[in-house]
Amino acid sequence: MCFSPEGDLAGGLVVTAIGVDAYRHLHGRSNHLLFATLPLVLGVHQLIESVVWWSLEGPVPPSIGKFAMWFYVLIAMVVVPILVPLSIWTLEPTARRRWIVAPFLGVGIGVAIVLLITMLNGPVTVRLGAYHLAYSIGLHNGILIVGLYVFATCGSLLSSGYRDIVIFGIANLIAVIVLARLTADGFASLWCFYAAIASGFVSLHMRLGKPHRATPYALS
Repeated sequence: MCFSPEGDLAGGLVVTAIGVDAYRHLHGRSNHLLFATLPLVLGVHQLIESVVWWSLEGPVPPSIGKFAMWFYVLIAMVVVPILVPLSIWTLEPTARRRWIVAPFLGVGIGVAIVLLITMLNGPVTVRLGAYHLAYSIGLHNGILIVGLYVFATCGSLLSSGYRDIVIFGIANLIAVIVLARLTADGFASLWCFYAAIASGFVSLHMRLGKPHRATPYALS
């Protein structure tokens, strides 16, 4: 697929619709609320990136593009590393499983703080790449921070007691490995796009999980 503003727009609309579907299947499961929110956040995230694309290509004013860029990187680098492990932590039905997820949440919070401080110190920039947008926040020790970011997000998914969520984690981890080998500067843009599309697993979980069963797909 050729990544483009139109691709982000189409993907964002589809994923947002998936998020709406996930909400329709909450059925009073308040502990699943944050998890069901993931597709909505990721869908809006892609819609925002389409605005960044168009600001770089001309149709959208640079001032709006700069605002959209900041909104995009804040979601990608501050919201996501906290929201993903927190959503898993809240939906797990047992204290034991929440203790397993807790370290990933702690790392995610730490990564988000480091990235936020880095962004505030700036500069935050974006440029057109080959089929992606290349974001830069002037991060030092980038490999370590990216590794911890992946540990917090993919690791929390893999530690879940629900098999379909683990599959979601495996799909994202495979994408991380592939994209890391293909591109460095486009990693954030391409992986966020992939994670958004893969969030169909969230809707699957919301459809198949039974609210009257504590651990419908618990791993033994």
